[in-house]
Amino acid sequence: MESQVDYWTAKALLEWQIEMGADEAILDAPLDRYALAEMKKAEAPVTPKKSGPPPIPVQVEIDIAAEARAAAMSVGSLDDLSENLAGFEHFEIKRGARSYLFAEGRPEARVMVIGDPPRRDDDREGRYLSGQMGGFVDRMFGAIGLSRTTPDMMNALYLVPILPWCTPMDRAPNAAESAMALPFLEAHIALAKPEVVVVMGSSASSILLGQTAVARIRGQWAEVAGVPAMPMYSPERIMSDAMFKREAWADLLAIKARLDR
Repeated sequence: MESQVDYWTAKALLEWQIEMGADEAILDAPLDRYALAEMKKAEAPVTPKKSGPPPIPVQVEIDIAAEARAAAMSVGSLDDLSENLAGFEHFEIKRGARSYLFAEGRPEARVMVIGDPPRRDDDREGRYLSGQMGGFVDRMFGAIGLSRTTPDMMNALYLVPILPWCTPMDRAPNAAESAMALPFLEAHIALAKPEVVVVMGSSASSILLGQTAVARIRGQWAEVAGVPAMPMYSPERIMSDAMFKREAWADLLAIKARLDR
């Protein structure tokens, strides 16, 4: 019986199959392709299911005011206090400051002046209340016989900023900085043991007396850490107007009268 496909047609079909990749002979025995697929599936390694992104770590809130209090109350001297304050890590402003200005004058003085943070001029000079403003403060307290340079402890003056670093753009301390500063200031007063504390400026009044409006409280004796305290305007404000100078002079006379008792 003659083939239904002639030689040339069969040859063309074979060449086409070779071009398409069918270049192996058919197996002698039948092969169950479905069973082979199941075997390969069973032998394939099991890929662990993805459990999703890792959980977000819980942020632990830090009570920075409590940490500041612990750091401030664990000291026994002004040197220790200065070291702890300088090393307290939560004061970010120190990273942008050039100078660390802990205090000026005599720590044994009867009068301790606590003022607003150092200004950029102070930071450059490395001295709290420097330049024209510092000279004005020296003359102002010199008018009642007090000086930051005198060796006479009866007439000495001790100047302390509420923060030992200048703030960016000479801004007022924020709430966190104020909360951290207070324990260090209270410890500073306890260690220095002044007879009178002079609170100068709105930021200092806010932290130590809870009042930013100095005009409402100046001239009235208050108490800070168990020590009599006199609120006064900032040196910058006193310099700006004759009215403030008159009121500051009245405050200075009240301080002198208290010391002369």
